[in-house]
Amino acid sequence: MSGRLLKKVLKEHEESKLQNHHDEEDEDEEQLGGSRGRSSINPFDLLNEGDEDPESEKETEIDDEKKDEEADTVQLPSKNKSKKKKKKKNKETRANVVVKAETTFDETLEALSLNANSKQEELQETKPSPSSSRPVLEIDPKYLNLENELRRMYGSKVVRSLESSTQAGGPGPSRQVRGGGRRGGVHHITKTVLITPMENWARWDRSFSMDFLETKDGYNYFRYTHSSSYEQAQRAFQAAQNLHDLNGVASVLINNPYHIDSLITMADYFKFAGDHQMSADAIGKCLYGLERAWHPMFTPFNGTSRLKYSHDANKPFFTALFAHMRNMDRRGCHRSALEVCKLLLSLDTDNPVGALFCVDYFALRAEEYAWLEEFSEEYQSENSLWLFPNFSYSLAIARVYLEKTEESSLDSSKSSSLDLMMQALKLHPTVLKKLVDKVPLKDQAWGKMLKHYYFRSDQSKNPSLDHLISIYVERNYLIWRLPDVQKLLKSAAELVIKQLDEKESDAEDFLSVKEEAFPAKHNEYSHLSIHDFSDSVPTLPPDNLQNFVADPRMGGGEQVAAGGGGGGHHQQQQAPPVRDVANRNPLAVFLESMLPWVNLGEGDDDADHQPDNNG
Repeated sequence: MSGRLLKKVLKEHEESKLQNHHDEEDEDEEQLGGSRGRSSINPFDLLNEGDEDPESEKETEIDDEKKDEEADTVQLPSKNKSKKKKKKKNKETRANVVVKAETTFDETLEALSLNANSKQEELQETKPSPSSSRPVLEIDPKYLNLENELRRMYGSKVVRSLESSTQAGGPGPSRQVRGGGRRGGVHHITKTVLITPMENWARWDRSFSMDFLETKDGYNYFRYTHSSSYEQAQRAFQAAQNLHDLNGVASVLINNPYHIDSLITMADYFKFAGDHQMSADAIGKCLYGLERAWHPMFTPFNGTSRLKYSHDANKPFFTALFAHMRNMDRRGCHRSALEVCKLLLSLDTDNPVGALFCVDYFALRAEEYAWLEEFSEEYQSENSLWLFPNFSYSLAIARVYLEKTEESSLDSSKSSSLDLMMQALKLHPTVLKKLVDKVPLKDQAWGKMLKHYYFRSDQSKNPSLDHLISIYVERNYLIWRLPDVQKLLKSAAELVIKQLDEKESDAEDFLSVKEEAFPAKHNEYSHLSIHDFSDSVPTLPPDNLQNFVADPRMGGGEQVAAGGGGGGHHQQQQAPPVRDVANRNPLAVFLESMLPWVNLGEGDDDADHQPDNNG
C-alpha cells in the first residue's frame, strides 16, 4: 500500500507541474499577444533591440523536453503494469518508479541548491573590496542618457514638446531628418548606452574593432584596431588636412560615415561656428561607432576594463568622451557629465585628458557631496588629492553643504568646512586673487585682503601648480558666485591673515609641502589646454576658416574622437532634407553649405555651386 500511495502522489505531482507549465505558456502567449497591439519601441530603453539570445531559447526548449521526459518516466511503468500481469514484475516496476522518482527529486533539490549557492558565490565575487577604488568609479548607465536627465529636470512633456518642435526643422536635442525616404529600405539602428542614435544615421560599417590584449592585476586591457578600408580613409583625410580642404574632409564621410578624424574635425568646425547641436551630433555619431566596436569582454561600467591612452588607436575614444562630457555640461546635465568623467578616469588611471581636474566640479554641480569626499579618500594617485588646487577648495565647499545634514554634523572626526578652506588658502594662496578677478568679487573687503603679502600675487613661480590653478579657476569660478561659498571664503581668508601675522612660520611649512608635491622644473600638465575647461567658446570669422583644418591641436589626428553626429548621413540611403536657415548663425549656415549632404534649398546663387559640392 505504501508503494501505491507514493506512486499516486508522484503522479499527481508531475501532472500538476505539467499543468502549471502549460498555464504559464498560455499566459505568456496572451501577454505577447496583448503587447503586439501596443508599441514595442521603448525610447527610454538603454538595451539594444533585437538582441535576443538564441542560446537561451534553446536552453528553454531543452528544459521543456527534460520535463516531458521526466513525466513520461513516471507514467510509462503504469502502462507496462497493464500489459504485464506477473506480480514479480509489477513489484519491480513499482520499485523502479520509486527509485526514479526519488532520484528525480533529489537531483532537482541538488540542482536548486547548487544554483542558489553559485548565485550567492557570484554575488560575493562581484562585491568590491572596501580598500579598492572600484566602488567610487562604478558607472550607473541610467545616468549616461542625457535625455533621461533632461526629463528629470524639466519633465517629459517639456522634452517631448521640444523634440516635436525640432523635428519640424530647427536644431534640438533629438533632431530627426524629415523627408527624403531611404533608398533600399529602412535599416535598424542598434541602441547603445553612451549615446541615443538617430534613425537617419548610416549603418555601422564595422571599419574598426576592438582587440583584447591581456589580463593584468585583475584588469582586462583592450585596444582599438582599424581595417584596411579605414586606413585608406585615414590617408585621404590626412591629404585633405594638409591641403586645408574642408570639402575633402567632408567627402571622406560620404563613403566612410564613421571615420573618426573627419567627424572630430567637423565637430570642431561647427563648435567654433556657434552651432553646438551640429557639433554634438558629430561627437555622438563617433561614440555610436566606437561603442558598436566594443569587444564582448569589454565592460567599462564596472571598473574592470582598461583602455590605455598610450595606444594611438585608443585616443579617439577619450577625445570623444571628453567632448561629450562638455556638451552635457553645456546643456546643464551635470549628473550625466559626472558619470562620463568617472568613465574617463576608470579607463586610464593616468588621467591623460585631465578628467581628474573637473570631476570635482561636476560632483558639486550634481550635489554629490558625499561621493566627492569618498572619492578623494579612495582614489589612488601619486599625490594625495587634497594637495591639488581643485580638490583643496572643492572639498571645503562640499563640507559646507554636508554640515547642513544631521548625519554629518554629528561626525566630529572630519575637519570643518572653515578648517578645510583655511588649509586650501594656505596651500594655494594665489587662487584668491584669480577668483576675485574672475568671479568677480567686488566687495571692498576683498581688495583689503589682497594687499596682504600672502595673497598679493597670482603666480606661485611653479609652472605645474600655476597651470592647475588656472584650470581650476576657469572651470569652477561659477560656483564661487554662491553667497554661502563667498561667506566661507571671506571668513577663512580673514583668519588666515590673522594667523600668519602671529606666526609666519606656517607660510614656510606650506611652501615646503607644495615644493615637494609639485616640482618647479617644468610644467607637467602643459598638454592640458585651459580652453578645454572653459565654458566660453570663441567663434572664428570666415576668413580664418581655412586655417582651422591645420589647427595644431589636431596633431595630425591626435584628437581623433568618437561619437556620432549629423555630419555623416549616408547619401545613398536617403535624400538630403531641406534645412531651415531662418534665425540661424550665418557662419554656421555658411559651413553647412560646404557639406555635400546638406541641402539649404534652391536659390539663384546656390544652384550653380551645388553640383560642385556634391562632387
